[in-house]
Amino acid sequence: MKFMIGLLSAAIVGLAGAMPAHAETLRVGMECTYAPFNYRTPEGEMAGYDVDVAKGIAERIGVDLEYACQEWDGMLPTLLASKFDLIVASMSITEERKQKIDFSIPYRVSLGRILGAKDAGLKLFDDAGKPNPEAFNGLRFGVERASTYAKWVEAKLPGAEIVLYDGAQPMLLDLQNGRIDIAITNPMKAYLDFLSKENGAGFEFVSPPIDEVEYFGPGVGVGLRKGNDELLAKIDKALEDMIKDGSLEKYSSKYFPFSIQPSGWKGVGE
Repeated sequence: MKFMIGLLSAAIVGLAGAMPAHAETLRVGMECTYAPFNYRTPEGEMAGYDVDVAKGIAERIGVDLEYACQEWDGMLPTLLASKFDLIVASMSITEERKQKIDFSIPYRVSLGRILGAKDAGLKLFDDAGKPNPEAFNGLRFGVERASTYAKWVEAKLPGAEIVLYDGAQPMLLDLQNGRIDIAITNPMKAYLDFLSKENGAGFEFVSPPIDEVEYFGPGVGVGLRKGNDELLAKIDKALEDMIKDGSLEKYSSKYFPFSIQPSGWKGVGE
């Protein structure tokens, strides 16, 4: 009898690890410092495009949300350890990540762009938009740790001197102060937080948009543990509805002076 009770207890524990903590509440992992996508206001409230998307999903599937702040390089391990139920943190959908977790359909584009000083005379890409690896040799290249940008730089530019950062803000500060020569990050964030500000006046994009699907995936999606197919289907349906009724475009217009959803998106697979 004790043996049977032990087996039942183990099964319940295993099920609890695979499912959200409560049917009515989903715990959402975010960095909470990645403005304008997910961040805390001075009043301590969560805000940003990712937050609006998470709230829109919650409203459509009928759940409440709790937010869990997590550094980027621990995002996947913490989800897999069942410390939260979803990642809504501008995470690109990549084949490597899909080996570990499931993703929703995309809710925004995923790409990178390199910044450098205007007066540096950098010629890093050819006329066809391809990087010239030799032009990067010896450059101190700021990259966010455990990011898709890091994967791309390591694969394409072996001669660059990579300097790793735990977030975009300290990286851009070091770029401004000359501690690194170039940096790659999300061009939306770079424009709003740096290039459009006084401290970014001496800098510019020194690359075209980099959107190689092999590294950056088809876009940014909601991440969740494998085995939650019913929840995933509900999230996909919510995002499809938000694409069709213009909600995603409305959310993005609060933060960006340009669209961050491709015009052709109408739902799954586009």
